[in-house]
Amino acid sequence: MRNDAEGSAGLWLNALLEEAGLAPLDAVLVGQFEVYLSLFVRWNARINLTSIRDEKGILSRHFIESIACARALPIGISTLLDFGSGGGFPGIPIALCRPGIAVTLAESQGKKAAFLQEAVRVLGLSAKVYAQRAELLETCFDCVTLRAVDRMAEAVGAAKKLVAPSGLLALMTTRGDLAGLQAAAGTGFSWTGVVQLPVGEERVLSLGERTVS
Repeated sequence: MRNDAEGSAGLWLNALLEEAGLAPLDAVLVGQFEVYLSLFVRWNARINLTSIRDEKGILSRHFIESIACARALPIGISTLLDFGSGGGFPGIPIALCRPGIAVTLAESQGKKAAFLQEAVRVLGLSAKVYAQRAELLETCFDCVTLRAVDRMAEAVGAAKKLVAPSGLLALMTTRGDLAGLQAAAGTGFSWTGVVQLPVGEERVLSLGERTVS
């Protein structure tokens, strides 16, 4: 049985989704996201996964945007790498909302990787945690996501090599930073129009298809 706080978190989450013009989650997914939030808040008090401390703020800033990303990704993606996953955004929400996608969470910081391992275990996800620098991976993926990664332009330069031919590079960023990040990916990507993300007018998702092998 869920306690009142968990029930409230689920109500907040669906209310925030509806405010953003997004369909609410079903009861099963709400329960999973409540568990994720509870675990995230506990670990955040110890290892600083985010500077945001209140539950509504975490839901608004991180959960809603990641759920929007999960829903915006096209069908046909089988494998996805969340490059520099941190607290699991957007990788864990993608794994929850799109269970048909095999998600790999790459995080080189030990404490954050430990959190991701625990989240995957508690949530019963099939996602994998790669607790080293993502650049060391030798596998290519149908989609590589980047969100709030340190030295983002450098990360894009490394991440592009992990995108399979005809695969997608998914950048979650601001309108102001988008052109520079697309340039960092080089000429081997064809970019579609941006998807407006629900947290502020400046936040966008841009998908680039790899056009060269």
